[in-house]
Amino acid sequence: MIALEASPPAVRAPLERCLEGHALPEADALALAEVTGPDLLAMVEVADAVRRAQAGEVVTFVQNRNVNFTNVCVKACRFCAFSRTQRSEQGYFLPTEEIVLRAVQARQLGATEVCIQAGLAPGIDGWLYVTLCRAIKTACPDLHIHAFSPEEVQYGAGLAGVSFAEYLRALKDAGLGSLPGTSAEILDDAVRAKIAPGRISTAAWIEVVTTAHRLGLPTTATMMFGHIESPGDRVRHLALLGRLQAQTGGFSEIVPLSFVHAEAPMYARNLVPGLRAGPTDDDVVRTHALCRLMLGASFRNVQVSWVKLGLARASALLSAGCNDLGGTLMNESISTSAGATHGQHASPAALRAAIRSAGRVPAERDTRYRLRRVFADPAGDPIDPLDQVADAESTFGSYRALTRDTRFRFTPPPRAPSRP
Repeated sequence: MIALEASPPAVRAPLERCLEGHALPEADALALAEVTGPDLLAMVEVADAVRRAQAGEVVTFVQNRNVNFTNVCVKACRFCAFSRTQRSEQGYFLPTEEIVLRAVQARQLGATEVCIQAGLAPGIDGWLYVTLCRAIKTACPDLHIHAFSPEEVQYGAGLAGVSFAEYLRALKDAGLGSLPGTSAEILDDAVRAKIAPGRISTAAWIEVVTTAHRLGLPTTATMMFGHIESPGDRVRHLALLGRLQAQTGGFSEIVPLSFVHAEAPMYARNLVPGLRAGPTDDDVVRTHALCRLMLGASFRNVQVSWVKLGLARASALLSAGCNDLGGTLMNESISTSAGATHGQHASPAALRAAIRSAGRVPAERDTRYRLRRVFADPAGDPIDPLDQVADAESTFGSYRALTRDTRFRFTPPPRAPSRP
């Protein structure tokens, strides 16, 4: 039994309603968005109880690989330390054959998903993303392609001169299985104008994801927090996602993403007044708990990002409403380039251990959250191929190596003569 008697009415009443099975409405979430001390502990206990009712004791992960095939980008988002200009000596661009080789290697090592995201490279053909999907699917028919943020869909569709719907249909026909709901940051154009002028607008982000959902392409949903946004901005962002989910049912998960400040241009160059050095520990806990309390009824899955926080902190947040630990990744370039220090790869064994340290039951899932294997008894754990990778960087490469590899130095690729 969770004791809420000591909390003030503005905290106690909404938390009691959550325990009765009601989603936390926006107005009540605003009252909880800055709680500290015992009230925060009560909120976390309630989020954990709600998680138990909605998602059970199993915590999932996916065996996947990230391929960030270019860091060259026509935009210069102030929070992004990954992107380079086309004239940069650190700019790289992986050819289609190399991307396919990396997908094949991942599949051979047990991955069920490849995640493709990259910069918006100048000079590319608008149908490049479709070509990539078709090439990967030809080489690995049973590998799920989770690829292309709404920003990339907008860019590709614009270059191709077609609508979002036509472009997404072409991607789906070529083998795309789902989209990452990144490039969301905070879905408020005033905030977006400060941290990423010229970034995809809130309205366009919504149009891309809802169109994808209508076409049968699920997406994730994300929120980057801990920069200049207010607690109210976070709550409104989550409330907007909740309304979209009620309309489409197309989101598979919500992933809060802590802003990694160390190498971010807007932090290193003091470009944005009022910028914080990432979220505080309380911010992180509150935000994950709010995701469960506000969205858990329709977003069954709340993921904690071990890349942003490390496995130890991620494990602790499994008691704050979360039920998914993300993926093995194999490669991770975007957070690493921003200054994250938690590595680019987590083996299935490491993920299982982190889940068990929180007193939960690990399970491997696919991208659509269908369970593949539940590991109820540690004595029965397999030794997967990825568990035997002794040195991830030498096996999979790294962002630092890519920026120095002359084989992949960026040059504007030739345009394809026509739609593939």
